[in-house]
This record gives sequence, C-alpha cells and structure tokens, in this order.
Amino acid sequence: MAVTPTDLADPVLDDRVPHLAQVVPSLLATLGVPTFVDTLDLPEATRGCVLLVDGLGWDLLDEYAADAPVLSALHRRPLKVGYPSTTAAGLSAIGTGVPAGEHGMVGYSFEVPGAGVLNALTWCAQPGGEDLRGAAPPERVQPLPTTFSRAEAAGLAVSVVSAARFADTPLTRAVLRGGRYVGVHALGDLAAGALAALAEPNSFCWAYHGDLDMLGHLHGPGSPAWRLQLRQVDRLVESLVDGLPAGALLAVVADHGMVALDESVVDIDDTPELIAGVRALAGEVRARHVYPEKGAAADVLATWRAVLGDRAWVLPREEAIAAGWFGPRVADHVRPRIGEIVAAARGRFGVLRGLAEPVESSLVGQHGSLTRAEQLVPLALASA
Repeated sequence: MAVTPTDLADPVLDDRVPHLAQVVPSLLATLGVPTFVDTLDLPEATRGCVLLVDGLGWDLLDEYAADAPVLSALHRRPLKVGYPSTTAAGLSAIGTGVPAGEHGMVGYSFEVPGAGVLNALTWCAQPGGEDLRGAAPPERVQPLPTTFSRAEAAGLAVSVVSAARFADTPLTRAVLRGGRYVGVHALGDLAAGALAALAEPNSFCWAYHGDLDMLGHLHGPGSPAWRLQLRQVDRLVESLVDGLPAGALLAVVADHGMVALDESVVDIDDTPELIAGVRALAGEVRARHVYPEKGAAADVLATWRAVLGDRAWVLPREEAIAAGWFGPRVADHVRPRIGEIVAAARGRFGVLRGLAEPVESSLVGQHGSLTRAEQLVPLALASA
C-alpha cells in the first residue's frame, strides 16, 4: 500500500516510509555502480544529481506550494530523515547511505568518548570550546567509506557542489569526502556548477543549498523572508530542470523540516533540577542527549520526565535504540555517543540553554525531533 503523510502517526517511525539514506545508493545503483541497490525504484539514468535543500519539510512544501510551482509540480513522495532530524545527521545519511546508528553522527552535538561533547558543525567542544580536530579526527569519528568515494572508485565522475567555505571543514572530511569539491558562492554558480558536473559522461553530483534553513531559523518557517527564499529555491530547481542533459536524473531532497517554537519552552539554565546529577548535555533544542553522573541515571530520567511531561518523549538510551530512533542497527562505537537519556520534543516545545547556548536558544525555527513536521521531506524527481 502506498504511504501518504496522513497515514503517519506521531512520532514518525513508520518503516513503510523510505529513509533519506536510501537516496544516493538508489541513484548510484541506477548509474550502474556495483554493490548499491535501488530500493526506491528510480527511473533509469546515465548521470544523476541530488540537490539537498536544507530545511525543506514535506508539510512546508505542501503549505507553500504556490511559492514553489516548479518544485511542487515534480513527481514527489515523502521520505523520513531519521532521528535526530538535523543537518549533521542528514548530510551523513547522504554521504554514507546509512542511518545515524551506523554513521555515528547522532546529533548537532554529542559526546565522543575521550574527546568530550563535539559540535558536529563547528567541530569544537560544545558549548563554545576548543577545536577538537586533534582529539576527534573527522575520519575517525565517521570511518565508513562515503557514497562519493565508492562511486569514484567505480569510475564515475563525482562532484560535491556546495559553499566554498565548507570545502575543507571537518564535517566535509567526515561525511562528504571523495570526488571533486566545487566551491560556490550563490545560487547562480550552484546551478552552474551542478550542470557543469552533469555535462560529464557517467557523472554523479551532490549539490547543497543552505539559506532556506538559515532564514527558517532566524525568522521562522513560513515567514515572509522564508517564503521569498523558497521562491529563489524554485528558480534554482527550474534552472537545473531546464538544463538537464539527456539521460540525467535530478532528485531534490531535504535533511529535515522545521517548526516554530511556542511559549511552552523550558530553559535548562533556569531549571536547576534538570541539571542535577547531569555531567554533560548535548544535542539541540528539540533533541537532547543527557549524560548523567555515574549512578544518577534513574533519578535524572525521572526528573526529566516529570519536568517535561507530555511535551517531550523522554527515554533511556536502550529504549530509544530498541524503538528504532537511530535506525535498525546501532554500531558498538556509536552507542556511547547517544545520551543515557534522550529527550525529543513534541509539538512546538523546546529545551533551551539560554546561557550556555545563547545563539541556538534565540532561534525562532527549530528541528531535531520525531514529529512529522521535522521528519518528512520530499523526494522530487525530474529527468531528461
């Protein structure tokens, strides 16, 4: 039976809905790369491009379809992005072809044993600490071969087309290594770079646009600024569709959706009981990892459940793993990165850290949790 978004309960853990991690392996399988399997039944192609629009949720695209007529008109179906629904995990799913329990990038920030709490975007100690590239080398934190390196080894011309400032960042080294990095600066050269990559025979490219997510964080998803940026994204998609060479397949996806917080938020820094017995905190506003002091886990779990109530799912690590939050398998080296207690926000709730994380806590739009607004993203296809 085909699954539509209205079939999906909250939280979104429905195994009938394909995972973002299946997209690149499926496309590479259609391009003839051995060891990959097309689990999405994609159209045949001889070259392909995956465009990831950061922050474009399925529900948001539906609600604001008039601002994206080209994208909305493409053949599309929903994907789930897995937990946590955040950029580091989503890019890792694209770059490895597996969910968070296997690639190990289990949050915006998470504890790496022996190194401390790592912010996966800045690769610094969270909050606001030292550079951790020495204590936690990117290739050691995420050691799996990437989809890009495997495609390149199979003979494809592989390109990663993304912002020039990300060219040699630790996150790029961890999950996007392999192929040729094409650094761009705006929508125009993003489109031009992707089309130039597709002009090569037997080519695969991955392209990334991040500004929709940024404006959603700053102004809220669905705000005037966000909607005007969505119109620019639609022009980007139109440029790619119009320029596709013969035999090319374009897949437009996202790494998560987004919600605007309401007044029900809790600030950990103003709620001392949430810190009692806790040696470290990680994650983000809607997806927290809690690392208790030795022997304090039961008390910390009870306190977090009592304070957050029905505004969040609060589970011990093993229950979250058994429920499939991090995918069907969690590797042994990944398990200790997950908080002994995991808290995922419902509705428009969030767990702030106003003093420790002032920038993150000030944002209007947030994501990370298991709600359909964050979990469901489009897989929109165009071919030539």
